[in-house]
Amino acid sequence: MPEIALRPFDTARAGDRAAVLEICVRTGDAGRDASGLHPDARVLTDRYATPYLDLEPALAVLATVGDEVVGYVLGTADTARFAEHFAAHPSSLTAAERREHADRLLTFEAARLPAHLHIDLLPAAQGRGAGRALIEAFVAALPAGTAGVHLAVDPANTGAQAFYPRVGFRELRRDADGVLFGRQLG
Repeated sequence: MPEIALRPFDTARAGDRAAVLEICVRTGDAGRDASGLHPDARVLTDRYATPYLDLEPALAVLATVGDEVVGYVLGTADTARFAEHFAAHPSSLTAAERREHADRLLTFEAARLPAHLHIDLLPAAQGRGAGRALIEAFVAALPAGTAGVHLAVDPANTGAQAFYPRVGFRELRRDADGVLFGRQLG
């Protein structure tokens, strides 16, 4: 397979947004394909992709093979600020659903490690260094002085749980909702 390259989303090309949303769905079931699991795929994309593309496009980085998007990292430098904007961001979610999701972002760990990210790679792009490269690109794009970054992993996604410690994250907490990882910066 040809080499994977990275490029910022804020230099988006036609089709990039649609590709990110498709990958969000194709990896939305603990890393597996969630196509058809929800009557409306926006239940995933309006939580985990679209708001980041709209509110934090400068932190979005795409993994590509040629012109094909095969993965991405999305996130924010300030989870508390993002949660506030997420709650007001127009989407297919009701105001109550947006508020509930925003409240779930405000973990104890988010105060100490204010940035958070979501990374998704299609299976063909996994195991080729793209995940590590995306994380490092995201960290490099964060404002100087950002204390750290955190992320949540579905408890069923054992591959991701094995991956994050290899790229500098440590497990912070595990419960029925998932596994929270964090990485100190600077």
